[in-house]
Amino acid sequence: MPQQLKIDFVSDVACPWCIIGLRGLQEALNRTAGVVRADVEFQPFELNPDMPAGGQDLAEHIAQKYGSSAEESQANREMIRARAAGVGFDYNIAGHGRIYNTFDAHRLLHWAKGQGRQQPLKLALFKAYFTDNANVSDPQVLIATAVAAGLDEQAARDVLVSGRYAKEVRDAEQLWMSRGITSVPAIVINEKWLISGGQPADAFERALREIAVELSATGPQA
Repeated sequence: MPQQLKIDFVSDVACPWCIIGLRGLQEALNRTAGVVRADVEFQPFELNPDMPAGGQDLAEHIAQKYGSSAEESQANREMIRARAAGVGFDYNIAGHGRIYNTFDAHRLLHWAKGQGRQQPLKLALFKAYFTDNANVSDPQVLIATAVAAGLDEQAARDVLVSGRYAKEVRDAEQLWMSRGITSVPAIVINEKWLISGGQPADAFERALREIAVELSATGPQA
C-alpha cells in the first residue's frame, strides 16, 4: 500500500525556482504513484514583502538586492529559462520585467484551498507572471487568473476587495519562518523532512522513495 504523505510546498508566485521545483515534484510523484500518495498544500512566502503595489524594475531590483551586474543577471535568467524549458514551462521574463507585491495572490491562494482549486490557481499565477509578464498585484489580473483556474469571478473579487484572509496568510508566513524557512521553494514532508530548492525530478524521486522506506519500517500509515 502506498505511504500517505502530507507535503507543504512553501513558495512565492514570483519565484522561478518554485515553479521549476513544483514541476520536478509533480513528475516525481507520478513516478512513485505506487509507492506514495500525497496531498500537496501550498504555503505562503513573500520574497519581497515590502514591495509597493506598482513593483520595481527587475534589473534594478536584482542589482540592489543581490549586487548582480546586468551581465550576471542576464546569464542567470538564461540559466533559469533553460531549466524551466526542461520541465515544460515557458519562462519569458526579460531584463525589462518587473517585480511585484504578491500578498494578494497569497490571499487568493488561501481562499482557493477551501474551493479545492489551490493547485490550478498556483499554476495559473506562475503562468501569469513568468510567461505572460502580467502584474500579479493588479486585482483585475488576479481575478482573471482565478477565473482561468476555474474559480468564481465575483467570489474572487469579493476576497480581494474585502481584504479577507490577510491574517491567515500573515500567520502562516510567520509559522513557516519560525520553523526555519528562509528561502523557497521549501518542500516539507509530514512536517519532518525538508527538501530545499528547485530540485530536478530525479532528486525528488530519490527522496520520496527513501521516505517511503523509512515510513514502512515504522508500520502501516493511515
